[in-house]
Amino acid sequence: QFISLTGSAMTQFALGIWLFQQTEQVTPIGVVGVASALPIFLSPFIGPLVDRWNRKLTMMISDLGAGVVTIALFLLFSTGNLQVWHLAVGAFISSLCGMFQWPAYSAAISVMVSKEQYTRANALQGLAENAATILAPSLAGALLAGLVLGGQQIIPAIGVSGIILIDIFTFTAAIGALLLIHVPEPERSAAGQQARSSFRSELSFGFNYILQRPSLLGLQLVFLFGNLFSTIAFTLLTPMILSRSGNSEQTLGLVNSIMGIGGIIGTILLTAHGGPKRRVYGVLGGWILSSLTGFVLFGLGQVAIIWAGAALLSSLINPTINSSNQAIWQSKVPPDVQGKVFTIRRFIAWFANPVGAFLAGPLADQVFEPAMRSGGSLTPIFGGLVGTGPGAGMALMMVLAGVGATLVATIAYTVPAVRNAEDLLPDHGAGVA
Repeated sequence: QFISLTGSAMTQFALGIWLFQQTEQVTPIGVVGVASALPIFLSPFIGPLVDRWNRKLTMMISDLGAGVVTIALFLLFSTGNLQVWHLAVGAFISSLCGMFQWPAYSAAISVMVSKEQYTRANALQGLAENAATILAPSLAGALLAGLVLGGQQIIPAIGVSGIILIDIFTFTAAIGALLLIHVPEPERSAAGQQARSSFRSELSFGFNYILQRPSLLGLQLVFLFGNLFSTIAFTLLTPMILSRSGNSEQTLGLVNSIMGIGGIIGTILLTAHGGPKRRVYGVLGGWILSSLTGFVLFGLGQVAIIWAGAALLSSLINPTINSSNQAIWQSKVPPDVQGKVFTIRRFIAWFANPVGAFLAGPLADQVFEPAMRSGGSLTPIFGGLVGTGPGAGMALMMVLAGVGATLVATIAYTVPAVRNAEDLLPDHGAGVA
């Protein structure tokens, strides 16, 4: 997974820079983000299929589909024909493959390790992701233009096409690993027997399962509204840094690498101590701390050192949020219905992602950026907070997004059904789930 994720992250980094430099606008980046988020609306159809199919084969086919997309992007770019709509279509198909991969992977973890080790197991996956985040920006940045030290070229420039070509070879690592391991199929639970009927009735099972459990629904509403704000912020990350650093690819690569370092440190700590005993506190408290450091501090900062510090602090916390939430769901939902339930869970959590990606571009290009230029309408109010000029409007949007996400988690803590989710819901195998 680490090898494959590194290749994919390098491609995303290189194409993100290429797209912004070609258009000098946030909106095209938002369009690709919307396309990547659209497969979430197919979740109700994907979940029943994942539970019916072999989990290992599902993951392998998903990896293969993403690899085919990468090959297509390489051919288009190397022939000079790559356009924004190609990136959007590619993002849609890759994301669709991921929609099959994630629930199959999550359900596989549920039957491969004990419940007590769910948080650690999920943290290890986060370790692979964050390690890739560290290596990919630095390596991609060096390979884009080449690395020269002491007047000698240490690493030759291979450009965007070379980076995509590397990605094509790295995705085979994920398929190769799956060929070598055994993934057990889950035993049939009472909930699974109830769900096993016609495909049409299975489409609604995941929705009904979550709606009948207010604690699970409440947790996902936190991610629904929190992701709305975080998607806006992350869509702005690359263009804001490039705008405020004079299009410095090195600065962008540094911040992304620091973000990965923080993620690795946070994941190692989480793997070592197993996470908070009250996992729901790791979810809600993590959202609050991550939003304040990752979005508010990031927007307030106007230099690389503050961006790097904000990236480090927020990424230290993020593994606790995701691993704690994942462990709650893996403990409470029987493994043989996790495909149906987890795809609807992701549907709820990611429903706002295309909305956030769609709003980020026009709001930045048409509203906040003009308003935060010298003499702009918002400059007298917020100029002393985030500065003025290119990138200031996007910085202000990040601050507001951070405040919004903080309020979401704070309000959720006041709701007993969410705060006491672990006590109100029995573990699967310990009673009716």
